[in-house]
Amino acid sequence: MPKARLPLLCAALLLLALPVATQVAAEVVDSGPGGFTSVNTAAVEAAPAEVWSALVDDVGEWWSSAHSFSMDAGNMSIDARPMGCFCEALPDGGGVRHLTVVAVMPGKMLRMTGGLGPLQGRAVRGAMTWEMAASDEGAGEGAGEGEGGTSVRLTYAVHGYAPQGLESWAGPVDGVVGEALERLARFVDSGNPEPAGEGGPGTDTPDGEGSAGGQD
Repeated sequence: MPKARLPLLCAALLLLALPVATQVAAEVVDSGPGGFTSVNTAAVEAAPAEVWSALVDDVGEWWSSAHSFSMDAGNMSIDARPMGCFCEALPDGGGVRHLTVVAVMPGKMLRMTGGLGPLQGRAVRGAMTWEMAASDEGAGEGAGEGEGGTSVRLTYAVHGYAPQGLESWAGPVDGVVGEALERLARFVDSGNPEPAGEGGPGTDTPDGEGSAGGQD
């Protein structure tokens, strides 16, 4: 083989050895002064039961510490039963109820209500729904199809009142929940929720109060 082709061959082999990036589709499907709806979808290699287990049992492993009050995702937990708590433990016996579980269908759907981060202290209400299904079934409209694995769909609908309206919150909140889905998918597929070579601060919200999934 000519020597000139060796660098190209080595580069091609290196690319083949790299892990395939998690494919996540994100969209703010509607927004207005009174609220917005964020929809994110992902294709995960594992079966729905494994995705479900990671979602509810291992949230402290894949949730971003940047989107927490304590700056330590290990303090997060989900009690996956009606009226259960997506909670965070804080020092000195403190804690935060991020969301409240209202519907549980193991391996298929988890729905929680409440306002994440700075939304918690405002006159707003949110409904977060995680749906999952074998990829050949799809997890709701637009989740994608294929053989094996799981289609995961994350919807967060927010409505209520804010002095300047809620439209400007749609993008930042979509970024936070989209990141959560990406991290879950990477954690299930590889055991590591972090993107290669990245790691960084939370997303700024419209009034500069930090990430929409973190501190008030």
